[in-house]
Amino acid sequence: MKHRFSIFFVLLFFFCSFSVQAADNIKIGILSKNGPAKVIKEWTATGEYLSSKLGKTVEIVPLDFDKVTPAIEANEVDFFLINSAMFVTAKVKFGATAIATMINSRQGQALKSFGGVIFTTAYNDGINSLADLKGKTFMAVKKSSFGGWQMAYKTFKDAGMDPYTDFAKMDFAGKHDNVVFAIHNEQAEAGTVRTATLERMVANGAIAMEDFKIINKQSSTFPFVYSTTLYPEWPLAKTAATSDALAQEVVTALKQVKKDDPAASKAKIVGWTDPLDYGPVEDLQKTLGVGAFK
Repeated sequence: MKHRFSIFFVLLFFFCSFSVQAADNIKIGILSKNGPAKVIKEWTATGEYLSSKLGKTVEIVPLDFDKVTPAIEANEVDFFLINSAMFVTAKVKFGATAIATMINSRQGQALKSFGGVIFTTAYNDGINSLADLKGKTFMAVKKSSFGGWQMAYKTFKDAGMDPYTDFAKMDFAGKHDNVVFAIHNEQAEAGTVRTATLERMVANGAIAMEDFKIINKQSSTFPFVYSTTLYPEWPLAKTAATSDALAQEVVTALKQVKKDDPAASKAKIVGWTDPLDYGPVEDLQKTLGVGAFK
């Protein structure tokens, strides 16, 4: 009997030691929209910062687009940073929860939201409104791009338009800059990209803003031109299996990040705030039948 108890306590000690060790290793998956090397370059400082604050090893895990869902579903990561539309899919399908919203930095501006820009060349007198796009050729980034297509698609739907039947032709260029150059070179009559794309390309000397006309231009304090509803920036979320206590530790640490800290400057962000309302993103997916509602 004593021998059995000894084995039991040895096994219990081993199990507890393993559990503590596992709990001390936190994995944060980050969408690698521009390749894994860039994720490591931009987010390693955040991992190191959290490691020092939490007293646990925080590992940054780059996730390609097709690796995000399997990683979340299998609990291969504890937290993840992905675009707003992908988060809604993870929330609806796997019970993920947003714990913070990233405050982005674009052209020196602190941004909690972003939108889509619908545009044509400044010399196209035939396109001045959304209705004028009927019968015209149109270019977007890709069907799965939230800021580079889905936001504009929702805007068209709200205006009673179906781009797949109303437009003469729909094309997808794969990257935001490619769309801008295609419109500039008149390979398509109009197009859409994420906010701040045009301003960034102007700042880099690639284009001149006066060569373009913004369609359905909106007016607010938002610092960049836009044509669609504005939606909240990327959330940091936890999987259903990650404890609320650990999530609170991570949030508390991230809220202390200052814009000049390497954890912010390397990632090209300003910092973090409480999670914003992602309900409008979910409404977009329902309307378009995409993402979680495909």
